[in-house]
Amino acid sequence: MKQISKTAKLSVATLAIMNVTAVVSLRGLPAEAEYGLSSAFYYLFAALVFLIPTALVAAELAAMFADKQGGVFRWVGEAFGKRMGFLAIWLQWVESTIWYPTVLTFGAVSLAFIGMNDAHDMSLASNRLYTLVVVLAIYWLATFISLKGMSWVGKVSKIGGLVGTIIPAGLLVVLAIVYLVSGGHSQLDFKGDFFPDFSNFNNLVLASSIFLFYAGMEMGGIHVKDVDNPSVNYPKAVFIGSFITVLIFVLGTFSLGIIIPKSEINLTQSLLVGFDRYFDFIRASWLSPIIAIALAFGVLAGVLTWVAGPSKGIFAVGRAGYLPPFFQKTNSIGVQKNILFIQGGIVTLLGLLFVVMPSVQSFYQILSQLTVLLYLIMYLMMFAAAIYLRYNMKKAERPFRIGSKGNGLMWLIAGVGFLGSLLAFVLSFIPPGQIAVGSNAMWYSVLVIGCIVVVAAPLIIYAMRKPSWKDESAAFEPFHWEEKES
Repeated sequence: MKQISKTAKLSVATLAIMNVTAVVSLRGLPAEAEYGLSSAFYYLFAALVFLIPTALVAAELAAMFADKQGGVFRWVGEAFGKRMGFLAIWLQWVESTIWYPTVLTFGAVSLAFIGMNDAHDMSLASNRLYTLVVVLAIYWLATFISLKGMSWVGKVSKIGGLVGTIIPAGLLVVLAIVYLVSGGHSQLDFKGDFFPDFSNFNNLVLASSIFLFYAGMEMGGIHVKDVDNPSVNYPKAVFIGSFITVLIFVLGTFSLGIIIPKSEINLTQSLLVGFDRYFDFIRASWLSPIIAIALAFGVLAGVLTWVAGPSKGIFAVGRAGYLPPFFQKTNSIGVQKNILFIQGGIVTLLGLLFVVMPSVQSFYQILSQLTVLLYLIMYLMMFAAAIYLRYNMKKAERPFRIGSKGNGLMWLIAGVGFLGSLLAFVLSFIPPGQIAVGSNAMWYSVLVIGCIVVVAAPLIIYAMRKPSWKDESAAFEPFHWEEKES
């Protein structure tokens, strides 16, 4: 039996579905519903210039270093040195830490809609104190559970993904079809423009957040060697998974636009409001609390799964001498307790932004934009590293390679990914015209200072590192250029 499990390979369909479940989340649909028919353009554009390049480039890098630790630290470090590698994995960890309040805000809103009184539910969902308490309570609960060990959370994650994402997504689309077929009036103008108004830059900031919808596809790169004939089957799985992902996002967004007027769309509440209105139309309002619980369960299951995940990467790198001993402390079962507590402290501080932001919606948007900015910096480094390594590690074995010969296709795909990420990075600084975010000074201050602090921190830590920081029991493979020097 053991031998069979080692040689078993993933099918193209299985890998495609794994990619879909890793990327798709319904919480961002209202942000794009603002754009009506042109939202499809943004989804397709981001898929072509970001989603597909990310998956293919990450697959080549993951296959090159499949037998070595480090993930993005290894990929960037092999190209640009340890300092940049440390910055890359630091950004990945901090980005995921900032992501928690945004996804838990969606979870808190979902829980608010468990009641049967729409007016009361919407009022509760808009209450900053309620949202803050729920976000912090659930996050710290997840942290303390992870400190006890997370071996059982895998099953919860699978159930949560099915119950909280895939089933609701399909149901939303079916409800929209039933609504239209039954003579319901569509709030979405299907005769509108497919191409957006590029002259209004304020409207582009929400569209740039679509890149974060697709973030995480690089994680699928670790499975590139688990498929037969990866040079053919892996890109096939990527394109199938990307098509399904785009289809879910486009149809889900249209479904919300059909039932909710553009002027009433709210980033945190509209998904639940949309379900409420569809259920009311088919005279099944009793289903609203059930779907609210399902969505909340999906969020909570995801947080339970990932609250300790990204911190494991920074912990492993830290033990190799990149973080002070304080960050390397574990509890009796080997869980990185101090990093988890620091992570929790950051989440708590971010939660306190509720006090100064004008609304839950504005808090949600500014944290989402900061998350996008930090993640995109990491992606810019990843795309650049992939191109650089084609020249710096010419003879390295590549079980999966973009293009059978030469570097032209790599330049094209990684170059498009780099330029697409750079465009989204620039646009992410523009305050959205649709949402009251307070003063522009507050908006720019949080984003600019946030980026500077997060990027500077690992560079300072790296410059201050000491030989005594290295845990001698941590076996971390040297970079290829270190092996050449020795």
